[in-house]
Amino acid sequence: MADKPPTVLATAPLRGEGLDRLRAIADVVLDPWIDHTRLKLHGEDELATRIADEGATILIVEADSCKGAVLEQPLVAIASTRGDPTNVDLSAATAAGIPVLFAPGRNADAVAELTIALMFAASRFVVAADRDVRAGEMFKDGRIPYQRFRGWELNGRTLGLVGLGAIGRAVKWRAEGLGMRVIAHDPYADDATHGLDELAAEADVVSLHAPMTPATEGMFGANQFAAMKPGSVFVNAARAGLHDEDALVAALADGRPAAAALDHFANEYLDPSHPLCAMDSVVLTPHIGGATWDTEVNQTTMIVDDLERLLAGERPERVANPEVFDQ
Repeated sequence: MADKPPTVLATAPLRGEGLDRLRAIADVVLDPWIDHTRLKLHGEDELATRIADEGATILIVEADSCKGAVLEQPLVAIASTRGDPTNVDLSAATAAGIPVLFAPGRNADAVAELTIALMFAASRFVVAADRDVRAGEMFKDGRIPYQRFRGWELNGRTLGLVGLGAIGRAVKWRAEGLGMRVIAHDPYADDATHGLDELAAEADVVSLHAPMTPATEGMFGANQFAAMKPGSVFVNAARAGLHDEDALVAALADGRPAAAALDHFANEYLDPSHPLCAMDSVVLTPHIGGATWDTEVNQTTMIVDDLERLLAGERPERVANPEVFDQ
């Protein structure tokens, strides 16, 4: 029995070479929540029962909440494939002696690429132009497309990043490769030298990449929008709560900014009757920044790297509650 491999219950999507490595060291029950036609999310009692029924000692999750009865199971480790394991009760896991692994930066490149796409889409009217072609209105209102859709090139413009973590830095080098000058606001990054209001006034494009916390909620509001340049672009591929939505609508009507692109909305939904939906200057996507197969490959590799370390008696590199090893 001592030589029997551990059983892993994985309700997170796993993919790539890391999954092969996991199967080499453990018996894997793979049942990703996102692969079900109706998303399959376990309640804590249901998940605890599933762990017991599978005889699992390692749990890998992405969306399932891990608290209460889940933490009463004889788990060697919980791995959350998120960049911030907010779905795990960390203090309770620590009290239960369960290390919580996580995957910071798993989707940095994916979100950075979408951010660049949103910048282009908003500044070059890609969505509105596509809609006119499909509607047979290429010469809408008696004007040729060149008249309606002239925009500024990103090359030579200034990008202001609010947040210079893994995603912000992934956007930074891509933007610099496009010929943009990049400035940043981040109180935790020494190379972010601008105040928020200063950045809003100087940047041609403002892109938000800060974490959502009580301190950052609504951080970009009416004063910051008013400071933006006429013709500027506002992008938020992070969390909707970082900006004041009503202030954005009013600012767009005033031309500061002239365009916006958003990838997240409160409660993961934007009502079609919302004023933003009626604005041709706004690009809207439904929280797809991290939706790449590569994100799943990345998170799998990071989690399996640390599970291999843990099972070999070594300390994992990415553990959200490192104090569990000092108990």
